[in-house]
Amino acid sequence: MQKAQRSEPVVGRLNEKVTIVTGGARGIGEGIVELFVEEGAKVVIADISPDGETLAKRLGPNAAFKRTDVTVESDVEAVVAFAVERFGRLDVMVNNAGALGDQTPLLDLDAEGFNKTCTLLLRSAALGHKFAARQMKAQGQGGSIVSISSIAGIEAGWSAASYDAAKAGIVQLARSATYELGRHKIRSNVVCPGLILTPIIATACSIEPSQYDAFVESIAEPYGAIIPVREAGRPRDIAEAVLFFASDGSRHVTGQTLAVDGGLTSVTGFRIADVIAKALEDFNARTGKDKPTETRWLPTR
Repeated sequence: MQKAQRSEPVVGRLNEKVTIVTGGARGIGEGIVELFVEEGAKVVIADISPDGETLAKRLGPNAAFKRTDVTVESDVEAVVAFAVERFGRLDVMVNNAGALGDQTPLLDLDAEGFNKTCTLLLRSAALGHKFAARQMKAQGQGGSIVSISSIAGIEAGWSAASYDAAKAGIVQLARSATYELGRHKIRSNVVCPGLILTPIIATACSIEPSQYDAFVESIAEPYGAIIPVREAGRPRDIAEAVLFFASDGSRHVTGQTLAVDGGLTSVTGFRIADVIAKALEDFNARTGKDKPTETRWLPTR
């Protein structure tokens, strides 16, 4: 028996929602853009990279590219205007643009490097809130703002002080936005990626662009070895979390921070069971015990 043909259009989780994704040309941003278009959204890719134009052409009429430098306030304002002109409104703003920034140790902190890092990571997210919220308020139907922070924004030791501080600021920015914008039905939430396989890792290691993909895949196994779920994250994992915050499924969720990290920030940063096992082995060797002392400590990994 043949199945009946569907006559009505397939409705996605973001059907017809107009979205801006800053830093949407590659990596996590590209993953967000692709998933959002799949789910029925109309997406503006806001990026300084011309790769965004290539991506928009590949995804079809529901994607558009607008060259945007998020460190320039007028550019952020302009991309919001572009989205409204192109698609008629703005429903979702994803503040994703970023880079590793200044990795100088705190004792050698460079003031200019610190400022540039905060401008790119934190001030851009604040400007994204400012101009997106103005448009959403004018429309009178609310909206969703999702900002990409990092596990470095909620737990120290993953990056340098400048990056950590800027990413932590994004978390507090969302809480402040919740207090100010909630009355307008504008929600603000944060996604904190863990160890995600993206080209930013390759650029940080000065890998040649032609080798980006190969290098990124080469660290999948080492990443997985230290992540509780034993698998490195992918851009799609972050995109799914962002989609939840962007969709009506989270209509009663705002001011929240979600770590998408395979459990990294839920466990100790070092393998305590392995440390205990090694100490026990050394102790037995020193004391000449023939039979290993038994332990009921956590199993080694």
